[in-house]
Amino acid sequence: MQLRADSLARHLRKELARLYIVYGDEHLLVQEALDEMRAAARAAAYTQRSIFTVERGFDWSQVLGVSQSMSLFGERQLLELRIPSGKPGKEGAEVLKRLAAEPQPERVILIILPRLDAATQKAAWFTALLQAGVALRIDRIERAALPAWIGQRLAAQGQNVAPGEAGQRTLQLIVERVEGNLLAAHQEIQKLGLIYPRGELSAEQIRDALLNVARYDVFKLSEAMLAGDVRRLSSILDGLRGEGEASMLVLWALVEELRMLLLLKRGIAAGRPLPLLLREQRVWGPREKLIGAALTRLNEAALLAGLAFAARLDRQLKGLAQLWATESRSALLPADPWHGLFELAMTVAQPNQSKKWCL
Repeated sequence: MQLRADSLARHLRKELARLYIVYGDEHLLVQEALDEMRAAARAAAYTQRSIFTVERGFDWSQVLGVSQSMSLFGERQLLELRIPSGKPGKEGAEVLKRLAAEPQPERVILIILPRLDAATQKAAWFTALLQAGVALRIDRIERAALPAWIGQRLAAQGQNVAPGEAGQRTLQLIVERVEGNLLAAHQEIQKLGLIYPRGELSAEQIRDALLNVARYDVFKLSEAMLAGDVRRLSSILDGLRGEGEASMLVLWALVEELRMLLLLKRGIAAGRPLPLLLREQRVWGPREKLIGAALTRLNEAALLAGLAFAARLDRQLKGLAQLWATESRSALLPADPWHGLFELAMTVAQPNQSKKWCL
């Protein structure tokens, strides 16, 4: 049985299943869901708790031993099994199928997994767990949904922002400050609840209270580039530079996106379906949703020009630009390599504004 994350509280008020599978990479939401389950188990007198983390060389017999043993005092048992890799292996798969096939009224099992790919979700062990228990998939909160999520969290502590466009700008301020870091967003919202009374919060109050807790990474940069979000693109690049990220790593990430888009463009031109091409390029999640619009605004010539510009940037970053480039081509490189990285990203985000660099 699959259960929506927003239905968990209602489900737990009605019943407590004997087996739960929680999977996803949004750690804050996973932790909150597990806390709700543990609280429900405690309320139902499942007071004996055993925790296992599956790592290389893990002894699966420990799990069977604990699950089959009865407490000396007859306490109900909560068994938590964490599998960070999402791959239990052959022995683990058999143990999981056995646990699914042998439900016990005095035992509740929580199995915690990361985000699972389609192949893993079709594996026999996962299918057995799904048939025997309740699966809770924790999806990532997409950037476009973050303002609403933040608004809900503020409302839960009796606070809100102004209605209409002004309020949305205020919520967007929080989104930009906590780029990609949901746990930090949660902590900052809690801080607002401690600093200010219940009621409406102004943009000035939020700006004064918030710290810049953004977590910048090159994967967020790729998302901003594909989305054509120039403001976010600039903010992430500035953040990466400020955090001391290696410029060569940023260049590598941008070039990988350009190459991927070129392969997709050529595949579509050859008559191949986009979903198949995306699977071949291992594109999923937020990036998959952004690919269509990016391909629409790009052509093969622009992508090839971007790759040629990337080659010149590569030489500049390695200190070889003057040894390789002619005088005319050197003039096409910004003096600051980070400005060049921005221009390279713009070949995908806004191709019409970057042609002067990509000749």
